[in-house]
Amino acid sequence: MSASSPLFDKNRPFRARIGERQRLNARDAQKETVFLTVDIAGSGLEYSCGDSLGVCPSNNPAQVDALLGAGAWAGDEPVLLPSGDTVTLGEGLATRFALNAPPPKLLQLLHERARVPSEKAALDGILSGLGPLEQKAWLGAHDFGEVLALAPSAKLSPQELAGQMRRLAPRLYSIASAPSRHPREIHLVVAAVRYEAGGREREGVCSTYLAGRAPVGVPGTVPVFVVPSHFAPPAEDAAPMIMVGPGTGIAPFRGFLQDRAARNATGKNWLFFGDRHRAQDFLFEDELVQWRRQGVLTELSTAWSRDQDGKVYVQDRMREHGAELWRWLESGAFFYVCGNASRMARDVDTALHELVATHGNKTPAAAADYLRQLKKDKRYQRDVY
Repeated sequence: MSASSPLFDKNRPFRARIGERQRLNARDAQKETVFLTVDIAGSGLEYSCGDSLGVCPSNNPAQVDALLGAGAWAGDEPVLLPSGDTVTLGEGLATRFALNAPPPKLLQLLHERARVPSEKAALDGILSGLGPLEQKAWLGAHDFGEVLALAPSAKLSPQELAGQMRRLAPRLYSIASAPSRHPREIHLVVAAVRYEAGGREREGVCSTYLAGRAPVGVPGTVPVFVVPSHFAPPAEDAAPMIMVGPGTGIAPFRGFLQDRAARNATGKNWLFFGDRHRAQDFLFEDELVQWRRQGVLTELSTAWSRDQDGKVYVQDRMREHGAELWRWLESGAFFYVCGNASRMARDVDTALHELVATHGNKTPAAAADYLRQLKKDKRYQRDVY
């Protein structure tokens, strides 16, 4: 497994260029999923199939401006970071600090500083009127600018604000390409996160940065680094491979299949992919169909959850093909899952236990032992989040 150059990590990322950004969903789809190429030529960065790309995003400028306005700051005030570096408040809010989910101690500080009775009363309603879990949920649905706007008279200094803020953490995305095909660029599949909370429209910081705010074609603009992973295709080209990756979970498997095609690997490959609607959300349809025709992809099983009255998911397709999946496992297949940990991956694991028990004629305990051995042998791997 490769590792990134020690010169580039989350504290000192390489400033890359986005070469291409393309929407993958149909224009009328409810989801917005984008494909990006990240140019790493000349960086010395290397990656392997299954690795992740760390991206250090910038906050939405509109959110930064709203926060500066709430505190009546110009943005050019100096702020000392925990690292010892000094930046302007505007730069810190744009690239260094997380602007969402303020801590409870900010409410207390504002309450102590507020000079207007109505402001104190509003903060009292949150500090005293909400239990700990309710208060945490309320803060999670608001950003710093919204909380500061509750008490304009509190007058925090820029450094006091910085002392309340968490570092803007990088986000990790499964790499959707193979170095055997694309050694000088990295491909990503990113779903733009947008939702409503606290009565306002919200957005994921990094997903919307990559989907729209990050410039395309401009060198030295997107800070990135490679994160090596245990998640990797079989070392043996003849080993069969079963991949379950609905939605953006397809990302690493696109890299796996690219690599197998480039290596002329003889192992069979079976992909389970799904999303809401076939007509709108069939990511990389042309590539997958072409690989199927060429024999790179032995089997392609799809599940479109909203295309019929009853919802159908990838785990349902697994149950339908349980006998054949069991034969693949018994012939030495590696089983991979990529995607949501709390729902999809859990349901896939349940279906896998069931089909091993049913088609392997095993008790539930024996089926669990069988899958534990697969994990020990690195034949059951998960890249979940």
